[in-house]
Amino acid sequence: FSYHPRHPHLPTSATPFPHCSPGTSPGRLPPFPPPKTLTTPRTAAMEQANPRAGSARNRKVVLRDYISRAPREDDMALVDGGAVPLRVPEGAAGPAVLVKNLYLSCDPYMRGRMRDFHGSYIPPFKPGSVIEGLGVARVVDSTHPGFVAGDIVSGMTGWEEYSLIDKPEQLNKIQQSDIPLSYHLGLLGMPGFTAYVGFYEICSPKKGEFVFVSAASGAVGQIVGQLAKLHGCYVVGSAGTNEKVELLKDKFGFDAAFNYKEEPDLTAALKRYFPEGIDIYFENVGGPMLDAVLLNMRMHGRIAVCGMVSQHGMTDPAGIHNLFCLVPKRISMKGFIQSDYINLFPQFLDYMTKHYKDGKIAYLEDMSIGLENAPAAFVGLFSGKNVGKQVVCVSQE
Repeated sequence: FSYHPRHPHLPTSATPFPHCSPGTSPGRLPPFPPPKTLTTPRTAAMEQANPRAGSARNRKVVLRDYISRAPREDDMALVDGGAVPLRVPEGAAGPAVLVKNLYLSCDPYMRGRMRDFHGSYIPPFKPGSVIEGLGVARVVDSTHPGFVAGDIVSGMTGWEEYSLIDKPEQLNKIQQSDIPLSYHLGLLGMPGFTAYVGFYEICSPKKGEFVFVSAASGAVGQIVGQLAKLHGCYVVGSAGTNEKVELLKDKFGFDAAFNYKEEPDLTAALKRYFPEGIDIYFENVGGPMLDAVLLNMRMHGRIAVCGMVSQHGMTDPAGIHNLFCLVPKRISMKGFIQSDYINLFPQFLDYMTKHYKDGKIAYLEDMSIGLENAPAAFVGLFSGKNVGKQVVCVSQE
């Protein structure tokens, strides 16, 4: 990749060391038997593997049925997938990698995959099949020349203990270091890269500008705010509890922060924190907050639309009333998907690793222990229960 003037190319990468903290309650068992086949990864193929190989029980979390509301724990079920051979099946269609999942990522975009909707950038889950998401895993067996047993990898995997990855070219090999492995699902993974791309590529920041970040204590928001501070901007964040507000100021270095639930008038609140207006808004919530921001934007302001978590549980999403502000204020408002900028990932990894090791970027994750706690951890995203990046520790082995 070529050098980009807005992304200083800084030293090298890395990762490892599992660590966990208490989890929550498991989802209820399903009224139906465990499914015989799954999409990616393919458990059926595993069951045809070399019979001389060792085997292990494979619990997994499956989606019961499509939903059109906010997710609940009982929308998912923990099932026993039976014994799986610990070898890539000899009859596999192409190179494949069998992995033992160590950490799973809970991300808001997964809510969209629980709908019976096929017009998105990523297809929906299939009822009765294993839920898929980003994870960190250890290679157990491989027929792909780029991976060997013992390698640590990150990429799309199943919410289960063992997964057969039939597109191993989409996995990233992790070079282990003194950074916890789970950080490759946040700081050094998709959320961190989303923050990096959204702030530098979409927002085109200038030193001294006024930056507002909603859902600022989440996996993406906490990093956006710190990038903005490193760039010399004035940064304010919003969050849903006073504990999170204090974290934004004390741990992540935001200039100011507020609890949006305690503000009866969001437009007035933003005017109080930004008397001269907002240059950059990193949008994570949508709804009334976006409407209030539009009234407080400065001339030629930029809005990076990363997500709208307030709208995820609505069958009839709320409309926006103040879009006309885009015209007289010449505001640029753009949605983005981080994967469109994948060519920037190596320099992002170098940049973020160096700043984290130098103590210039702090990071906070919320770890639940055990696959059985994955449904509760995921559901908690939509009521703000998590503090930091939500991750599930499946195994430390």
